[in-house]
This record gives sequence, structure tokens and C-alpha cells, in this order.
Amino acid sequence: MPTKKMYHINETRGLLKKINSVLQKITDPIQPRVAEHRAQTMKRLSYPFSREKQHLFDLSDKDSFFDSKTRSTIVYEILKRTTCTKAKYSMGQGEGRKKDSALLSKRRKCGKYGITSLLANGVYSAAYPLHDGEYEGEDVEFNDRKLLYEEWASYGVFYKYQPIDLVRKYFGEKIGLYFAWLGVYTQMLIPASIVGVIVFLYGCATVNENIPSMEMCDQSHNITMCPLCDKTCSYWKMSSACATARASHLFDNPATVFFSVFMALWAATFMEHWKRKQMRLNYRWDLTGFEEEEEAVKDHPRAEYEARVLEKSLRKESKNKEKHRNTPEESTNKWKQRVKTAMAGVKLTDKVKLTWRDRFPAYFTNLMSIVFMIAVTFAIVLGVIIYRISTAAALAMNSSPSVRSNIRVTVTATAVIINLVVIILLDEVYGCVARWLTKIEVPKTEKSFEERLIFKAFLLKFVNSYTPIFYVAFFKGRFVGRPGDYVYIFRSFRMEECAPGGCLMELCIQLSIIMLGKQLIQNNLFEIGIPKMKKFIRYLRLKRQSPADHDEHMKRKQRYEADFTLEPFGGLTPEYMEMIIQFGFVTLFVASFPLAPLFALLNNIIEIRLDAKKFVTELRRPVAVRAKDIGIWYNILRGIGKLAVIINVSDSGWAQGGPG
Repeated sequence: MPTKKMYHINETRGLLKKINSVLQKITDPIQPRVAEHRAQTMKRLSYPFSREKQHLFDLSDKDSFFDSKTRSTIVYEILKRTTCTKAKYSMGQGEGRKKDSALLSKRRKCGKYGITSLLANGVYSAAYPLHDGEYEGEDVEFNDRKLLYEEWASYGVFYKYQPIDLVRKYFGEKIGLYFAWLGVYTQMLIPASIVGVIVFLYGCATVNENIPSMEMCDQSHNITMCPLCDKTCSYWKMSSACATARASHLFDNPATVFFSVFMALWAATFMEHWKRKQMRLNYRWDLTGFEEEEEAVKDHPRAEYEARVLEKSLRKESKNKEKHRNTPEESTNKWKQRVKTAMAGVKLTDKVKLTWRDRFPAYFTNLMSIVFMIAVTFAIVLGVIIYRISTAAALAMNSSPSVRSNIRVTVTATAVIINLVVIILLDEVYGCVARWLTKIEVPKTEKSFEERLIFKAFLLKFVNSYTPIFYVAFFKGRFVGRPGDYVYIFRSFRMEECAPGGCLMELCIQLSIIMLGKQLIQNNLFEIGIPKMKKFIRYLRLKRQSPADHDEHMKRKQRYEADFTLEPFGGLTPEYMEMIIQFGFVTLFVASFPLAPLFALLNNIIEIRLDAKKFVTELRRPVAVRAKDIGIWYNILRGIGKLAVIINVSDSGWAQGGPG
């Protein structure tokens, strides 16, 4: 918290001051109209608040010293550490734990469990901080939520900067850092989009000067090609692939190689730019000395972990009692024995911990499940390959010349749509599977739970999203064989070949449809439609349970009742995940689709306001969490950036070299 001690912030002088002044005037129309964006010349020194050192802080206005976000965090910590005293509220009495109910019912204390255990056991339906008030309406009192709705969560302010300081003030540092990262990523897409459009326009301008496509389209040098499949396919002329060859030049030209190098450098620059922005936010938000506080809080065990430890300790105690019954009892002090028994309920879980032996079944299940899911993804890709081969053979027998001439485009487009549908469905399944696998591991802390969940979900979704694209980029056309000695799948399906102009055009179609389809359907329609549908269902359910004057009651209901109808906050993992997958599309295979950064930019402009609107209007207010970085996501971004360098070098070399 800020203390009474204040210090002056040194301002830039000379030429830098003039440049900053000019930039401030230029960017003033796109700055949000909030107080936090005004330049500050004085800053208060911050120090961890404690009752013993109240004299350091300015407590002249005690009601506003802690803002609503900080008060909610304090209340949540108190509730989390408050012990309950009823045996029926003890963890482990729910479904699936009937065998241990006799042991657990002997406990008259919940030990360390607070509000988290009561929520997990269904004693309370929900626990959440309240929003500051309504966000729309003429008679609504002005508050931070209304200000965020007007200056951040409205589509009409899409061209403005985000009020990141106000977002942090209302939702906490962790959510503030997510939107700050998303804003930096979107800004960095602007130069990448401009260069990508220039590369595309260069391809359009030089399409008539491309010698390979001109030779393929030259009727005087027409070459007869071998059949693309056995028995049903006939010989064909190379000039029939003229349109495909000309179209592939739009994305496969000398400028593409430059663009691949540019995007590899862009990814590295983006990471360094974000590190700089993150350090500036750490200073501005007083997070520079956050490590000590984080170390103290991060070891707080999760309710599920403590429940498992309690189960284990009770079993251990039960075994010990059985042993004592079978051995002759020694004369002991009864009063001393009673004290030990009373203290056991509190201290028992401190002595017992979950070892790797306790978690081995969960680890084994995790390994087998992940291997199985990856195998399912590969099997689906193989199924789509067989579909393409068989469909191409079937269309080759068609009597219509127009159908036969467009076999490649038809097969590619339908196969990519099938891939898109499967990817979207499996993404939802893999998200649920990753959460279930993480739960059965029973991680000790929330941080450990989140990191394990992120790793599993990213691994499964990475394989699911990129496997079809990796196949076209690196494997298709490599294992075809030669006339008289072709390679077959299951001894009946001949491996498919690339088009005469190479596989890059097909890779472009695959990448564009999957990327745009995921952004349009999964990232936007799902985010808008599903929360609204759930909210409507909860409204109908409450209306059935409430009296006849439900509409009148809704008008005068309390804040906690209004917030209860909103969707619970499910964490930032889905938000980060969709952006990280998009980052992979933009950097890994950008040589085949230079317009990818442009479409990502357009999507993110909408995505920022869509997420903002969701947080302000559709979700319950989350408990504010302090964080000084984006966590494991930064390491994932670095990994994708390094992988992008390798793939773009290989991809551009393959594109320029062609299938031969």
C-alpha cells in the first residue's frame, strides 16, 4: 500500500521532452478518458501494510484507503483460513467417499478448511466479490464498472488504447497483465500485417512474370502427366493445373522468403518488447518486491489436497488403532491421552503428505490418456488422408470435365472443413480431459494446479490444431514413390501427391480455413453465444423457483442476487490458449499465408472488446490475484518463437524448391 512518503518522478528534458509532447498530442484522441492516463509527477513509496506500522500510511480516509478490489481479496483470504466446526461439513463426505465416512464422521473439526471446502462440498452455491454497481442506465450512480463499460468494453472505442490501470484497479494485476499482453501483441501485429500485405501485393503484381507458372500455362509446351490414382484416373495435361500454379505464386514468391525471416525476427522483438512493458507495469503497480509475498502465499494448500491428506491420515490413524488393540495396553495418563486425541484432528494433516506412490495411479492415467489422445489425433489425420485419396479417385471417374478439372480444389476444401470441425470438437473435449487429469493428480497449490493444467491443455491442443498443417507442410508428397513403384497405404490407397506447383497453395488453403474458422466459430461465436445461453437458462431457472412477481423482484434485487445470475469466472487459461494458438498460426507457417497477421489483427481488435465486455457484463467479478508476469505462458511463447525459426526456414526452402 502507498505510504505517506512521496518522491518526485524525473521528467525527460530537451529533445526527448519535445518528442514526448508531440506524441502525447497525436495520441490524445485515442487515449481513454480515465484519470489513470494522466501523467504523474509524484509517486508514493509503497510498503506492505500491517497494523503494527499504521503510522507509515495515510489513514485520514479509512473508508477509501483500501479499494473494493483489495477489500474483496482480504475478505476472501479470511474466509479461506476460517475453520468450520461441523462434522457434516468436513471434506470427504461427498459422493465417492462412502467407504471412509465412518472414519471421517469421528472428526469434530474441519481442520484448516475454509470457504473453498464448503463450496466444494456444496454447502454454499457460490462465493464471489460483488461488482461495483450497474453499468448502464440513466439513473445509475457512476462507478468504475460503468466507466470500464463506456471506455473499454464498448465496440465504439475499438480504436482507443485500453485503460490498463483501471482494469488492474478493478480486476487485479493478473487480469490486468493479460489485457496488457493482449494489447502489446495486437499493436505488434500492425507492422507484421503491413509487411504481409506488401508481400501479397508483390505476388499479385509479378504473377504474369513468374516463369514456372508461365511454362505450365503454355499450351505449346504442354506435357502429359502420369495418372494421379490407379485404374480410375487417366493421363492429364500439365496445363490443366495452370490456375493453381498462378494462384500459388501469390503466396510462393521471392518475397515470401524475406517475410519468413522478418516474422522470425518479429517474434523475438515482440518477446523483448513485452518484457520491457512488463517491467514498466511492475514498477507502476508496485510489484517490484512481490517475490517475498508470493513465496508466503503460494504454499497455501488447495482444499482438495487437504481432503486427500485427511483421508490418508485417517486411514493411517485407523491402522495404528487396530495395532494398539491387538497389543497389550500400557498404563497411561488418561488426561494426557485425551489431549493428544483432541490435538490429532488439527495436527494430523501437518505430518502427512501425498507422496509419488499416492499419485502414481494418477500419473499413469495421465500418461496413458495423453498418449491415447495424441494417437486419436493422428488417426483422424490418417482418416482424412484416406478420405482425400478415395474422394479424388471417385471424382476422377465423373463424366463432367469441370468436376475433373477441379478435383484438387474440391478435395482440399472439403478435407480442410472436416479437419476444422474435428479440431473444434476435440478442442472442447481435450480441455475437459486436461482439467480432469489435473484434478486426479491433486496438486498441492493453486499455482501448481494451474501450471499442470496449462501444460496438458496446450500439449493436446497444439497437436490437435497443427497436426494436419504439419502433414501438408512436411510430409505430403515426400513419400509418393515413382511410376511403377508407388507407395500405398493399407496396400490399396496410393499416397497422394502435391500439385505440380508444389504443396504451398494447399498449405495456404489449409491454414487460412482452419485459422479463420477457429477465430470466427470458436473464439467469437462460442464466447458470445454460450455465456448468453447459460445466463438465459439461469434466469429461467430462477424465475421458476421465484414467486409470480419475479420481474418486479428482479428490479429491486440486491447486488449479490444480480451477480449470481452471471457466469462464474473460469480462469484466464482459455483466453490465453486461443491467443497462443493464434500466435502459432501467425509465426509457424506464415511463409504459406502472408495475410495471417492481418486476419489475426482484425480478430484481436474485436477480441479485446469482446473479452472486456464479457468481464464487465457477463461474468461474476473474480477474486483479484496479484502477479508480476504472465507465468508459464511466457515460456510457451518463447518455445513457439524458437520453433518458428526452424519451421520457416524449412518451409520456405521447401516452397522455393518445390516437390522435386
